[in-house]
Amino acid sequence: MRAYYNEIDPFAAQWLRNLIAAGEIAAGDVDERSIVEVKADDLAGYNQCHFFAGIGGWSLALRLAGWPDDRAVWTGSCPCQPFSEAGSRVGTADARHLWPEWFRLIRECRPVVLFGEQVPGAVRHGWLDGVGQDLESIGYAVGPGVLSASAVDADHRRDRLWFVADAEWHEQPREEPRRGPNRRVGRVEQLLSWDAGWPDALARFRVMGDGVPRCVAATDAARNAIVPQVAAEFIAAYMEATP
Repeated sequence: MRAYYNEIDPFAAQWLRNLIAAGEIAAGDVDERSIVEVKADDLAGYNQCHFFAGIGGWSLALRLAGWPDDRAVWTGSCPCQPFSEAGSRVGTADARHLWPEWFRLIRECRPVVLFGEQVPGAVRHGWLDGVGQDLESIGYAVGPGVLSASAVDADHRRDRLWFVADAEWHEQPREEPRRGPNRRVGRVEQLLSWDAGWPDALARFRVMGDGVPRCVAATDAARNAIVPQVAAEFIAAYMEATP
């Protein structure tokens, strides 16, 4: 069983391949096409599908929470630019509002469970209401929540909206999340720790580059990434609540 990663940015896509080769995230294939071009048949045979995959934060978060690589799941962090304070803020009128394309694949493939993430500003544009209505219309129960990076003791806030959708007819087997002694899920030693302030974290990515284009690409990839430790907490809470 292999994972499917969909990511249009070439730099991030290569980063994913490097992480797969290093065994840091679930083994799988990287598809650099736009999600608009992806068909349901393209996903046949994959037990995990990660859309808008970035640099693999969702796969790492699943591992931190104790979710096995061979357990079926979909994840996605739809582009935030239509809703972000730093973006266009034109909401669903923005061409980068790609939830309808992801929902198209969800409706056709019916994954058992999926996790998603978005900036909190999307709530003001009705994004969460639309997502919930779409998913509930095809038989999913949806649970959202706002968590910040500081929830896992990071120095920066970085609020994000998280949600899980579970097919109502399905009963998930209970699994215990993997927790280290006296540690929260995701409190792991890393070369580039998310515990530092966000500007400092980005600066540490910049110094790894070997030229301006690489520096910019690395910084943008990091800026767009989820904080895996926060996602791991959300996933672990779902696992604990699921019979």
